[in-house]
Amino acid sequence: MKIIIEDIADDAEEEIIIRTHGLDDDVLQLIARMKQEKNMLTCIDEQENILPLKQNDVYYFDAVDGRVYVYLEKSVLEIKKRLYEIEELCDSYLRISKAQIVNAKMIERLSPMFNGRLEAHLKNGEKVIISRQYVPDLKKYFGV
Repeated sequence: MKIIIEDIADDAEEEIIIRTHGLDDDVLQLIARMKQEKNMLTCIDEQENILPLKQNDVYYFDAVDGRVYVYLEKSVLEIKKRLYEIEELCDSYLRISKAQIVNAKMIERLSPMFNGRLEAHLKNGEKVIISRQYVPDLKKYFGV
């Protein structure tokens, strides 16, 4: 088997091409592993343990004092990425303020607030405020 790695321009889309004589178990396992790792985040808990996390388990991200935290159903972890990097990871991650990104799949309902803001009620019972600057993007995502 030959492996070829090409360095491409920053604005070019990354791609993986698999040329094979047939889809055997090894190739299928490789594809599954690549897909799984693409959907994983690496976080840190209070004891400095490094934990893999599925993107779909995230409720929202919050930046506080130069650190970014990941809010899950019942716990909070730290992630060593910036919000702009996180925003690009998943189509359902939507910016809702300068310091927060929400996983739109975790929104149960939206309620209007004062000054054109919205309040998102998440599936775990938490509420986050959507700044009026980001309301149009959220409405567009939901087709409203």
